Parts: sequence; structure tokens; C-alpha cells
Amino acid sequence: MTTDLVSLFDCDERALTQAVEKALSGADDGELYIEHAQAESLSFDNGRLKGGSFNTDQGFGLRAVAGEAVGYAHAGELSLAALTRAADAVGAVTHGYSGSYASAPQRTNARLYGDENPIGSPTFEEKVKLLTEIDAYLRDKDPKVRQVTASIAASWQVVEILRADGHRVRDIRPMTRLNISVVAGQGERQESGSFGFGGRMSFADFLSDDSWHKGADDALRQALVNLEAIEAPAGTMDVVLGNGWPGVMLHEAVGHGLEGDFNRKKTSAFAGLMGEMVAAPGVTVVDDGTIGNRRGSITVDDEGTPSAYNVLIENGRLVGYMQDRQNARLMGMKATGNGRRQGYAHQPMPRMTNTYMLSGDKTPEEIISSVKKGIYAVSFGGGQVDITSGKFVFGCTEAYMIEDGKIGAPVKGAMLIGNGPDAMQRITMIGNDSKLDTGIGNCGKAGQWVPVGVGQPHLRMNEITVGGTRT
Repeated sequence: MTTDLVSLFDCDERALTQAVEKALSGADDGELYIEHAQAESLSFDNGRLKGGSFNTDQGFGLRAVAGEAVGYAHAGELSLAALTRAADAVGAVTHGYSGSYASAPQRTNARLYGDENPIGSPTFEEKVKLLTEIDAYLRDKDPKVRQVTASIAASWQVVEILRADGHRVRDIRPMTRLNISVVAGQGERQESGSFGFGGRMSFADFLSDDSWHKGADDALRQALVNLEAIEAPAGTMDVVLGNGWPGVMLHEAVGHGLEGDFNRKKTSAFAGLMGEMVAAPGVTVVDDGTIGNRRGSITVDDEGTPSAYNVLIENGRLVGYMQDRQNARLMGMKATGNGRRQGYAHQPMPRMTNTYMLSGDKTPEEIISSVKKGIYAVSFGGGQVDITSGKFVFGCTEAYMIEDGKIGAPVKGAMLIGNGPDAMQRITMIGNDSKLDTGIGNCGKAGQWVPVGVGQPHLRMNEITVGGTRT
């Protein structure tokens, strides 16, 4: 498979560029986005291979931007005829409009990940062998194990962005992921635990015993902890959040509210608050797409803008939004490398990459010991957020009571309820141990899904509403 996607069209690059130039005449911005993608997944459940899939897809999306309006058309056929039909469709947005075509994004020489296709190696047989070994390892580990589910997935995406001014950018994006889930039981009670990890890397990182043993052990540990958990209390109490994956709450409750489109349209709880204190002093939140091999990293976004280290909240003050090119232009701001899309059939929009909070100066032990009575939330599952109001609800998949500054009994059924901007003001202690999650995040917005990273240090938040079944 060639990585020169322009060569897959039935015309040369000059003819293709001329067609794009004609299609975007009079537009403020726009591009031809070309994609070739492969994806493979295997799942192992109850001691046998349960499912497997492999698919290949390719096509293009043509976008014309005129003020606040966007014309978009896509096709799975890489031909000049298909592009001409798409041009006729998107031309409706520039009819009677005369814009000034924006300058191309700056170029970048950065390479944040390799370009090797992870699907071809190791072999299918070796991947099945790995899943079989994970299943056997966990069943031999503890007699309480009743079910083991393991899955492995890989994708390889090649994208090219061709603008009307001839500017052309290519990015090759590998991705791998391993998920392990365990159900442990005792008598009639059953509880689960899970662990996943991955990134823009090869499968070689998963095939060493040290790598997947740690993940399998942690999934089992969580299941056994939950097997001993008592019902979570309900009420208002102080909460300590663990580092790493609990940053998903920051991602949902705050990150989406800092995306440019929501703020331009004034539908975000953070709209109009640039320069104001929106979090407690000491809170600094960044979105960083430049971390090597991370799941949320991108060398360039899906408009061709290089990814960047973008400070969003600095010492509690709102200082930046995540922007694609259109919203940045309309707001008089700079594009930040956050214009992302799920694939060629989708328009780009402002999206997060790796969003996390920077470290403070407290140790986790200091934070936990400061709490008289509260909840220690180590890991989260599903949650819901309303962008306009900032209200959120998150379920804890691993949590403990804190009593007299010590970690106590594990609890189940704990739900954290609050408002994103308000919750950021309730942070009173920030740990010195910020880290990113293990590489499992997916983010949904307007029906599109993209891979992301989340992270934070240990945090203490005062007087958070906790939903539970025990009063």
C-alpha cells in the first residue's frame, strides 16, 4: 500500500490541485482531506476466540468555508469525477460570496510516532496466542476468577491534506490497544475489574510478559477489591481523586467547555470568561498533542496545523481555548492544532488531544491524611456532562472510604455529582504526581469519535456531592 494518497487518484497532482483550487474559489478556507485506513480487532472470552474483524476504508472529504457557513461533501471513490461532483455540492456555500483564502498552516518537521503498520506484525496466530495466555494466566492466578475477557485492536491511518494554494501535508498514524476485563465471584456475588493500555506504537510493546502481566494483575486486583466493597455513602463530603485516568472527569467537565466552537457560540459554561479566575489558584490545565507515541497525540491535526502545547487554565485563570481554523478566525484567535475529525466522511471541529492538569506541591499521602471523612476515587467508569451548564455525574469503578486521614474500606456505587467550573474552585490540594492515563481514551462529540489522553495529579476537592446507596 502506497502512502502517497494523491497518486491513488486517476489524475496527476497538478490536475488535482487545479480542481481543488477551482472548487474553493471565493472561500475563506477549506481543503481536500484524503484518507486510507485499516483496522483489526480480536476478542477472547470464556476461553475461546469470540470475534475478529478486519476492514479497509478510503475516501476523501472536500470542505469549503465561507464565514460561519461550511460546505462539505465526501466520497469513497478516489477519482477526478467524484471530486468534481463534490465540488458542485460544496460550491453552494460560496455562491455569491467572495472571501479571501486563508494562509496555509505552518509546516512542521516533528515526528511524534513511527509509521510502521502494526496490523501485519505479529501474525494472527501470535495475537491469538497472546490472548490465550492472558486468559490462562488470570484463571490460574486466583480461584475466584469466573470470567476473563481480553481484546486487542490495531489501526493504521494515512491522511493527506491538499489545499487550494498547493500546500500539502501527510501524516501516518499507527494505533494499538490491549484491554483486559476480569469477573471475580464469591458465592452469589460477582464484581469486575479492568485494565487497558495502548498508544501510537507497535504490538511489540504488548508481547513482553512484563507488559501485559502488570495489566492483568491490576484488572484482577480491582475485581477482588470490588468483591469486598461495601455500599457507598450518600451526602456532601470531601473527595480525593487519584492521578492518571481520573483526569477523564477534567476532560469531560472542563475540557469540552474550553473548545472554541462552544465558546464562540456562547453555549459553554466558560463563555466570556477569558482572563478570569475559573479554577482554584494553583490549577494549571494544558492540552498537549506533542507527546511522543501517546494515544491522543497528532503530528498535525486534520486541517494540517501542527499540534501544540496549549495552556488553557494557568494558575486558576482562563487563558486559552482549543481551536480549529474556522473558529479561531471568527474569534480573532490563533489555530491551536485541535482541528480533528473521525475520518474523511466528517468535518473537522475543535477537539482535545492529551488534556491534563499539571502537578502541585503536595504528596498523595499528605492529601489523603488531610481528610477527616471522605471518598478516595481511584478510577472512573461512565459519566454524563452538560456543556452549557457544566453539570456532571461520574460513576466510580474503584473507590475507598477515607476515615481520620487513612484509606478505609472499598465502596461500590459511588457517584460524583457537581458542576465543572464550581468543582474547579473546590480544589484545595494538588499532588506532585501528575501522570497521563495508560492510553485507553476515546472522546465523542457530535457523533464523531477520536482517540484522546487524559491525566492529572492527586487532588483534594472539598464538599462534593456523592451519590450512593448508604446514608
